[in-house]
Amino acid sequence: MKSVLVFKTSVGKEKEVQQIRPSLNKLMQKNEQWNFDLEDCDKILRVETVHLTAKTIKNTLHTFGYQCEEL
Repeated sequence: MKSVLVFKTSVGKEKEVQQIRPSLNKLMQKNEQWNFDLEDCDKILRVETVHLTAKTIKNTLHTFGYQCEEL
């Protein structure tokens, strides 16, 4: 069953999203997706997934030096 994980992040620019993109894409399986809403004050990351956990996503962003908190 697909779940939606929503995170508040410190990612603020499109070039930062591009830096993270390969790592997030590598985590995704077929029919899973993610996107950032950089216009939102919380710089929202939304992940639609069947298998990923919030911890995996948070660890991935922390690797790049960004803060990430599940909402």
